[in-house]
Amino acid sequence: MDSILVTGGGPLKGDIPIAGAKNACLALMPATLLSEEPLTLTNAPRLSDIRTMSVLLQSLGAEVTAMQDGQVLALSGHDLKSHVADYDIVRKMRASILVLGPLLAREGQAVVSLPGGCAIGARPVDLHLKALEAMGAELELRDGYVHASARGGLKGGEVAFPFVSVGATENALMAATLAKGTTVLKNAAREPEIVDLAQCLRRMGAHIEGEGTETITIEGVDRLGGATHRVVPDRIELGTYMLAPAICGGEVECLGGRVDLIGAFCEKLDEAGISIEETERGLKVARKNGRVKSVDVVTAPFPGFPTDLQAQMMALMCTADGVSVLEERIFENRFMHAPELMRMGAQIDVHGGTARVTGVERLKGAPVMATDLRASVSLILAGLSAEGETRVNRVYHLDRGYESVEEKLGAVGARIERVSET
Repeated sequence: MDSILVTGGGPLKGDIPIAGAKNACLALMPATLLSEEPLTLTNAPRLSDIRTMSVLLQSLGAEVTAMQDGQVLALSGHDLKSHVADYDIVRKMRASILVLGPLLAREGQAVVSLPGGCAIGARPVDLHLKALEAMGAELELRDGYVHASARGGLKGGEVAFPFVSVGATENALMAATLAKGTTVLKNAAREPEIVDLAQCLRRMGAHIEGEGTETITIEGVDRLGGATHRVVPDRIELGTYMLAPAICGGEVECLGGRVDLIGAFCEKLDEAGISIEETERGLKVARKNGRVKSVDVVTAPFPGFPTDLQAQMMALMCTADGVSVLEERIFENRFMHAPELMRMGAQIDVHGGTARVTGVERLKGAPVMATDLRASVSLILAGLSAEGETRVNRVYHLDRGYESVEEKLGAVGARIERVSET
């Protein structure tokens, strides 16, 4: 099992290219199930989650070919052979549930395993199901699978989400493109990934209005065609690498970065004393004079502060001047990185969904364990400025969401390497 070794050192300087968004690509790929014509995605990230989605689509009969070192994905759903998404594949990744809507819309039936063996209600899959029911789907949960059918096809309807869900919005959006009549999604997610998916579907011939707002209207069409679409830059990778010079000093330009993707995050960095400059190539980030200032953070759906940057922001606050309070309002159990940061000397007090962080002068390197994707990279960021060596174990989580992290950080001066344990 691989580990990442990080030795704290001096400031960083140079450029870091930002990959295509993992979360956007994982929603775009199942869109190929909606059409018999080819879909080509450029600027695709090279990640294990993308490979898992490829395997899932291939198991349904879709063709998936990675080109240009994996940065271009050629997909085709012209000859689907199955409508069953098997547990052995789905269990590896929650985004697998995104094949449900497209399969049901095109085939009139779908059998999809509950992702990760989770119970209904935890990071709620039930919102996906209720949205499809509103379009006339008949659903039954049996033996850990969702059995869905739509006799005569899906029909337009009104879907009012009780709270914002990116995945449920994506599933409903894709399904509605082939439904008969008009579908209105209320309290829809507004994330850039939703906008990106809608733009791709529109290129395929879908009639969609309102993406990026709380109300999305879809007029169903008889069929969708093919398209070529460039995946939006990954705002979570962008925010992560913007934090690297913030934590250990220096100046880094994040190529392809855009403020509009993470405005609330940029506001917090500015408040903490971090300089952000928009350039022709992206965003240039540097720490201003002196120690970083403590800031309070509350996670919220877009355009609020992203939950997927909360762990990385906590790493910055560990050495900030003062006390910061981070409140997690999106997911439960999202502070599992806190005990590992405390092994490095951080002062963190967690109560339910709130973490109080008292900044220290400097962290100290230690062996730590990654508990999830964002936690793993937060520990790497902490190690960049820590005294001595930090070994981050169980980094298979990292490879789900960050491509070549050691190469990208190493190129700007970080002392970081991947080691394989025998």
